Amino acid sequence: MSRDPRVTLARPDLAARDLEAIVTAAQYADRRRLACAAPAAAIRRDSSPEAEQVDQLLFGEGFDVLDMRDGFAWGQARRDGYVGFVEVSALKPADGAPNMKVSAIRTYAFAEPSIKSRALGPYSLGSLLRIEARQGRFARAAGAGWFVEDHLAPVGAFETDPAAVAERYLGAPYLWGGRESLGLDCSGLTLQAFGACGIALARDTDQQALGGTAVAEGDLRRGDLVFWQGHVAIMLDGAAIIHANAHHMATAKEPLSQTRARYLAAEVGEPTAFRRY
Repeated sequence: MSRDPRVTLARPDLAARDLEAIVTAAQYADRRRLACAAPAAAIRRDSSPEAEQVDQLLFGEGFDVLDMRDGFAWGQARRDGYVGFVEVSALKPADGAPNMKVSAIRTYAFAEPSIKSRALGPYSLGSLLRIEARQGRFARAAGAGWFVEDHLAPVGAFETDPAAVAERYLGAPYLWGGRESLGLDCSGLTLQAFGACGIALARDTDQQALGGTAVAEGDLRRGDLVFWQGHVAIMLDGAAIIHANAHHMATAKEPLSQTRARYLAAEVGEPTAFRRY
């Protein structure tokens, strides 16, 4: 049985020990659980800073590592299962479970519990924090700094409207493989918007198009997803969409009909699926 290498922590020379019964490799190793220590860190296709970014980790998100060499760790993101290489300098031991998360689209931490102290970050929506102290309106997160607590929420608190979350990213630059608020791609936007509402999506568009339930185009409503070959958008109502896209090089709103006409002119084709999560 063929397994998707994007989400299978295995290669010919090495695989995760928990996959030993289902994949063949020269050797197996236990997963070493680490976490992202930077505001965001690229997950790359190869162990080079010039390699393609295929995904991102946000602060505090887990990364299971099997191999470290030449300054890179090879492993799998716990958030969406993506496999790739992350710079070792951007990782830390996963000490303790997070109890809070960033609920603002982006925010700064501070070196001291004062907005006049040195700013750190910024940290993006969904970053995971372990709060270890509070002082006034500030909460100190391990490995990060002092956050204004109004920009945080408990890890188990979720929003209810993915489209509204997506609208908070309007104008954010388009960045291939990105998920942070400073730059993200089409499926990164959908993953972030639905994740903020407690709905876990896969990372890439073809994977996301397999989830949820099919919906007829005539029944599209707010929060539904529209897929093309290699692209995804979120319906804002029955006619308008929001999507991170390389035409605007940003997250933008526009009529579905306008996007559809542009993609037909570019020979991308008609939408391939309409899904509801």
